[in-house]
Amino acid sequence: MMKRVTIALLLLLAVIPSSCASPPESGRMRVVVSIQPLAWFVERVAGNRAEVRVMVPPGGNPHTYEPLPRQMTMLAETALFVKAGSGVEFELDWMERFMKMNPSLTVCDASSGVALLPMEEGHGHRHGSSPHRLDPHYWLDPRNGMLMADTIAGALSKEDPLNSDVYRENAQRLKGELEALDAFIRGKLQGVSGRSFLVFHPAWGYFAHAYGLHQIAAEEEGKSLTPRQMERVILQAREAGITVVFVSPQFSTAQAETIARGIGGVTKSVDPLAFSYDENLRAVTAVFMEGGG
Repeated sequence: MMKRVTIALLLLLAVIPSSCASPPESGRMRVVVSIQPLAWFVERVAGNRAEVRVMVPPGGNPHTYEPLPRQMTMLAETALFVKAGSGVEFELDWMERFMKMNPSLTVCDASSGVALLPMEEGHGHRHGSSPHRLDPHYWLDPRNGMLMADTIAGALSKEDPLNSDVYRENAQRLKGELEALDAFIRGKLQGVSGRSFLVFHPAWGYFAHAYGLHQIAAEEEGKSLTPRQMERVILQAREAGITVVFVSPQFSTAQAETIARGIGGVTKSVDPLAFSYDENLRAVTAVFMEGGG
């Protein structure tokens, strides 16, 4: 009896992808990405030739998110998966399972060619089994975005070679826009070079590195702060003259608000995973100009 039930369940699981996954729109390639910023890049490069779906939804935390069953079945009719690479926990936990379920799935690593930066001492993310901790938030430097545009255009061209010229042209246009974005941010921040800013989650290291700022991060590896760590962060912020704690909407703000009270300051939200990439970085630039030490 148990054997018959097990076989029935296996047969049911085998049928689910074809019966439950909604097919892509006619003539459009389905592309799945792990996080929202990648969706923005793919949509800009692919134009109307791809239907883009995101695994980690708005407000979802890629360090802890688990895909829904419908998202797992969606992969059965996906041509290309664009992953962030660089040690994002969601991918470390799930990509192997995605590939086992869909061995023909093509995967593009958007971090290809990017010079990854180490996390500051004491702050980091898992990066496979390597003892070296690398910062996975490379997309927050527009110059890395230019590399991503070319990488994504190459992956789309392999899947759809007939439209390769379109993807390359779109990528080239996007790179021009990102170059202008980089120049805008650089111009705005040139007068505050060396300024420190305090973030609860250490997501803005590439932005700081690109524009001559210093990121002070409160938490380590997504863990709650101990009272001693809280005191250390408050002291460091006071010494730097910082009165703003920047928080990511994917994380609880409780401890960040405690730090803000300790420095007589406030919390402000900055989203490293916002979809509207260019608009977000322009807005973040203005916020960082006001909230540094």
